[in-house]
Amino acid sequence: MNIEINDGLVRQLVNDQFPQWCDLEIKPVATQGWDNRTFHLGSDMTVRLPSSESYAPQAEKEQDWIPILSSMLPFQVPVLLAKGKPSEVFPYKWGIYKWLDGENLELESINDISKLAKDLAHFLNELQKIDTSNAPLAGQHCFYRGAPLSVYDTETKRAIQNLSDTINAKLAIEIWDKAVMTKWERLPVWFHGDIAKGNLLTKNGELYAVIDFGCCGVGDPACDLSIAWTFFSEDSRQMFKTELDLDEHTWQRGRAWALWKALITVEQSIGKTADIKTNGAVRTINEIFSDYHRGKK
Repeated sequence: MNIEINDGLVRQLVNDQFPQWCDLEIKPVATQGWDNRTFHLGSDMTVRLPSSESYAPQAEKEQDWIPILSSMLPFQVPVLLAKGKPSEVFPYKWGIYKWLDGENLELESINDISKLAKDLAHFLNELQKIDTSNAPLAGQHCFYRGAPLSVYDTETKRAIQNLSDTINAKLAIEIWDKAVMTKWERLPVWFHGDIAKGNLLTKNGELYAVIDFGCCGVGDPACDLSIAWTFFSEDSRQMFKTELDLDEHTWQRGRAWALWKALITVEQSIGKTADIKTNGAVRTINEIFSDYHRGKK
């Protein structure tokens, strides 16, 4: 079902289900994600709606688990204020959250990238310590983040083959196969599932909040390490790695998660004009190759 999610729809949902807020202004948030559409509700709240049926389970999961996780994490996370119900105009659960007043992570917005690496590692260490009783195991709801890398083996190798004229395919296969041969040996732990620039907020030059827990679950936390190659550079990457309570095999799988995502992003751009997203994926592939070579010396 394709639903046009716009100001008018959000206004109708708020008016029908939360009339106490019917007089507040509604306008789209400037930076939108893919899985959800987000709107300002007044100056202190946001309305967050899944963008399609495939993302609806994520919205429900966030509503169930964010109130539990939030009290045990060292940085701000979304605060759920009200649960919206499915209706005739919008058939999925949706939510109203407290507005977190921070900036999306950019190199220019931080004071010290090594401190950011250390703070983010601390967040992930604390997340992994939280009790997993009755928590959602990695699966379709999180697009298999936290599951074994082998889930994406066919897709990754197809991308490598399709990009063999533009990347070092032999090296890509070596990095991927080496990681796929390893597995998470401990009990399942919590993972965020999408630790990326757009889901990290800064304030006064430091990490302030981690948002968008739609891909969270319990399993292998390697999927949370991709930012080591998509954002950090050599020194800050090493700081991130040193501060994490993880083994070398998990680090290898984290590298492979970043490689998978970058490869399929570039593959999807074949025959098209490269955009910022594609150029970023190319840089990530090059960073992974360079980092892997340094590690073998």
